[in-house]
Amino acid sequence: MEAKQLDELPFAAPVKSLPTMAAVHWIKLGWQDFKKAQRQSLTYGFVVVVLSYLVSLLALHYGNMYSLLTLLSGFILIGPVVAIGLYSISCQIQENKKPVLGHCLREGRRHFGNVIVFGFILLVVFLLWARSATMIHVFYPVQSNPELTSYLAFFGIGTLIGAIFSAIIFIASAFSLPMIMDRKVDMITATITSINAVLKNKKAMLVWASLICLSVIISFATAFLGFLVLLPVIGHATWHAYQETIDASQWPRHE
Repeated sequence: MEAKQLDELPFAAPVKSLPTMAAVHWIKLGWQDFKKAQRQSLTYGFVVVVLSYLVSLLALHYGNMYSLLTLLSGFILIGPVVAIGLYSISCQIQENKKPVLGHCLREGRRHFGNVIVFGFILLVVFLLWARSATMIHVFYPVQSNPELTSYLAFFGIGTLIGAIFSAIIFIASAFSLPMIMDRKVDMITATITSINAVLKNKKAMLVWASLICLSVIISFATAFLGFLVLLPVIGHATWHAYQETIDASQWPRHE
């Protein structure tokens, strides 16, 4: 990795400049962590797969296919909170410790306050997304034999709105939750740091976001089974992304 320059911003940790393809290196490191903690990582992946099926069953039982797509899209928005235990596993590996799931649970309790705040923010975004998705439904073709352009308009508008909400969550959570788990820092500082880091490294973060989207698409295409491996790898890679992007040395580490 090439030398990185630090950019300072009040109330935020310094941010390092990243090469455009930095995300590829993070994925490689995430895969190495996955192989070192297969049982723990697969446990997390399995839980997400089960939750995905439960959300699907609830959506289809109480709604329709459109409700299913809305709920699953919203479920992806809370992914950063779900992955906090994976950051802990990578941290334990980095410290040459044997990864223990119990330690991950203790980490979750330790950061419960900050996670609840961030989770509440995600909930608000999810509710806004669900409301927006309902309004987008008015663009769904009602003709008996609608033209292809009618479907393209519907899916195009839906994709655009979903991309906006996803971008907001991505920018705010790219580095904030790993930083909270690693350092004694408040949610606001961590979020500002994350936003600054993404904006300072637009090309590198665009590649990173594209890889995350690709993993989600693959997981959906495999009936959620892709989450079993891809979610843990992305979670571990996120920890290494934080380590290589944020200089949080001015804040004390959690003991």
